[in-house]
Amino acid sequence: MRRRRAAIVYAVADDRPMHGLNTTPLIDVMLVLLVMTIMSIPMMTHQVRIQIPQGPPPASQQPIVHPLRLEASGAIMLDGSPVTLQELPPRLSAINREPTGILQLSASGDARYEIYAELLAVVKRAGIERLNLAGNEGFVASLDR
Repeated sequence: MRRRRAAIVYAVADDRPMHGLNTTPLIDVMLVLLVMTIMSIPMMTHQVRIQIPQGPPPASQQPIVHPLRLEASGAIMLDGSPVTLQELPPRLSAINREPTGILQLSASGDARYEIYAELLAVVKRAGIERLNLAGNEGFVASLDR
């Protein structure tokens, strides 16, 4: 025997227009705008202070570049002469005291990363502020092997 489903009929009492304003969409839009504002305020107030030079340096203040090179054998060369990691900090401090001294760090693509990381740690502990990383193309060639 089949059961019949009862048909539900909704009856509207009268056909007059509603007098109330539907504020739900307005509240939803306002909440979305509030959340977006709260999330964007920290990004607008975040500042990184850096000193940017104004104009070209005077001819008397041309930078003095001191090349620091890590060879594939692990040898470290500063200004063309070999140094050890223990001899490096006093020489780097002297470079840091020069007003126009720049340390240019480069490494062979076949150099061991552990030695390179130690070298970077020594440079950081020496307080070098003007550092130029050069010769990174050698690492790309060693990655292709």
